[in-house]
Amino acid sequence: MSEHTNVDNSELSGSGLIAEKTRRLALLDEMRDQGRNPYPYRFDRTHTLDEVRSTWGDLEPGAETDARVSVAGRVMRKRDSGKLVFATIRDRSDDIQLFISKAVVGDDEFAAVKALDLGDWVGVEGTMMTTRKGELSVKPERVTLLSKAIRPMPDKWHGLSDVDTRFRQRYADLIINEQARRNFEIRHETVASFRRTLASHGFIEVETPVLHPEVGGAHARPFTTHHNTLDMHLYLRIAVELYLKRLIVGGMERVYEIARTFRNEGISTRHNPEFTMMELYQAFGDWNDVMDITEELITTAAHDALGTTVVSIRGEQVDLAKPWPRKRMIDYASEGAGVALHPSMPLTDVRKIAADHDVFVEDRWGSGKIIEEIFEKTSENDIVRPTFVTGHPVEISPLARVDRNDSFLTERFELFVNGRELANGYSELNDPVEQRARFEEEQAAKDAGDPEAGSLDEDYLRALEYGMPPTGGLGIGIDRLAMLFAGVDSIKEVILFPTLRPEQ
Repeated sequence: MSEHTNVDNSELSGSGLIAEKTRRLALLDEMRDQGRNPYPYRFDRTHTLDEVRSTWGDLEPGAETDARVSVAGRVMRKRDSGKLVFATIRDRSDDIQLFISKAVVGDDEFAAVKALDLGDWVGVEGTMMTTRKGELSVKPERVTLLSKAIRPMPDKWHGLSDVDTRFRQRYADLIINEQARRNFEIRHETVASFRRTLASHGFIEVETPVLHPEVGGAHARPFTTHHNTLDMHLYLRIAVELYLKRLIVGGMERVYEIARTFRNEGISTRHNPEFTMMELYQAFGDWNDVMDITEELITTAAHDALGTTVVSIRGEQVDLAKPWPRKRMIDYASEGAGVALHPSMPLTDVRKIAADHDVFVEDRWGSGKIIEEIFEKTSENDIVRPTFVTGHPVEISPLARVDRNDSFLTERFELFVNGRELANGYSELNDPVEQRARFEEEQAAKDAGDPEAGSLDEDYLRALEYGMPPTGGLGIGIDRLAMLFAGVDSIKEVILFPTLRPEQ
């Protein structure tokens, strides 16, 4: 097998991989016999490769300089031309060529360079130059092996062709897949942008418990665990809402958390059992204030992560900077069903309309829940551009305030883009008497067998009894937002290590 050629995946199945690993392990033994350490402790570099390119990228073709650099990276390509070896190394920021001359580095080091394999990490000390064709290069005086790769890289043209392998071996995917690296740069910039925007509005970032004694803050099935010392059941959090609102009671006024959250539910292109939410709570505001900051957060993050507010959705160029429409859930459901719908309608009438549209209904559901199901069946997937779906029925919104103009609805919204829910917010219910009644309904549903219903949280009710000011709350799904910005259709593309079935 040529040392200058990427290894094809098909050649590395079974005995092929064993033979290649055996060859590389023999090189390790040889190095150690010669007193060379294939895994040194550290390397001091002066520049990242991006900094090198930014500083010397304008050199004329054929230029040589006395500018000295120390850089490091993984060997991605290597070509042997007799007394010259051309190699390309990559760090997190960029790629750059090495112009390695036997006359400069000497016989022993040149032989070591020729023995390098693709995938090896090297540290390079040398001077800056360009080739006659204008290729910016480092001319090494010394090349140090920093880590010997025992397993060959995936083929650079085909990468990891199996999608499951890409996600399971994310380390290998990131080595070869530029788009994967870009997806996670976009995700990082999105989160960083959120933090800057929220800081500019006076929000404080906080951390709240991951282990909860009660299930609450959302409708979801929790993961359960047991604390041995306290001999008590605990739940991995399904939301951070109730703890953050306790802080509003305590007078912190504007708080947010970027929280790893867990729901013991199905896995799909939109769902992973552990995911990331940004939740914020703003005292003295309501759902209108929260909708405004939702637009600002997402539009600013798009600009920061992509350099533009225009994203591609289903082949359509959508400018997020344009105002987002607001439309009630009951209006969407009514249009989808072809008949006016409202939670005040008799349950039998709503059940019949659902049946006419093949919408599944459980016996315990009221009119409000069924209307939500009709909306999801008939309308949700058709929402392409960012749209605030508003006015959710009280039945499906146990923590939201009743709409000031319609007692059957709440001041709640969900943001939908490309048929996906990206955000959820509302005017927060702060009446402890009404909240207790809502919790009791949740507990009754839970006792009746609903695994996603919340429970009666006495400590949260005690907090509300101290008084919570008018408050607006918001949750944004970081993973789904990263999907939108990166232009991908699977949540696994934006989670570094998604949950997968056991490896066979």
